[in-house]
Amino acid sequence: MRKSLWKYINIVLETLPLAEPVYEFGSYQIEDCPQDIDLRPLFVGKDYVGCDMRAGPGVDKVLNLHAIDLPDNTAGTVFLMDTLEHVEYPHQAVSEIYRILKPGGLLVMSSVLDFFIHETPNDFWRFTPDAFRSLLKPFKQSHVGWYGPDYFPQTVVGIGIKDAELPLDAFLTRYEVWAKKFTQQTRLIELDLMRQTLRELGELP
Repeated sequence: MRKSLWKYINIVLETLPLAEPVYEFGSYQIEDCPQDIDLRPLFVGKDYVGCDMRAGPGVDKVLNLHAIDLPDNTAGTVFLMDTLEHVEYPHQAVSEIYRILKPGGLLVMSSVLDFFIHETPNDFWRFTPDAFRSLLKPFKQSHVGWYGPDYFPQTVVGIGIKDAELPLDAFLTRYEVWAKKFTQQTRLIELDLMRQTLRELGELP
């Protein structure tokens, strides 16, 4: 899990109620991944189920997001972090998540926009903030955010609350700080890459 998303998830956990059971879709632990992608330590003592379309490390239950084999109103909270770009029919997947969430249940999701192709042949999409707003339309309350330049965000995040509304003031205050911090870091990385390219072209000493 990227450090920025760890921080975002912690903001959610510290400012919004977390209903159980917690389902994470996309929990498969990729070998030799340079970043820690295991969310399980965040839910010690809670009813957590790691799900993926394939069996393997980190997966408690194999489930297909296009047709989730769970009854209606089953999940308290669903995390869908950096997974949706690998789902061929994202509106269908979010509709299925909405179906399995209990009333008042929470969906937390993220995906990328300015990001390289990865995990082929199943890297289908790049999402704008408007795309996330479209995906979250079924939810009574939602919030969509991002970090990176407004004209081309690096990462897009969103939450949706089913059939209920929650006070979001504390969440939004923390979110704004988070978005500003990681937008600044993204700009610094872009500047470093630009300088490196100019040096390689002989435009800088």
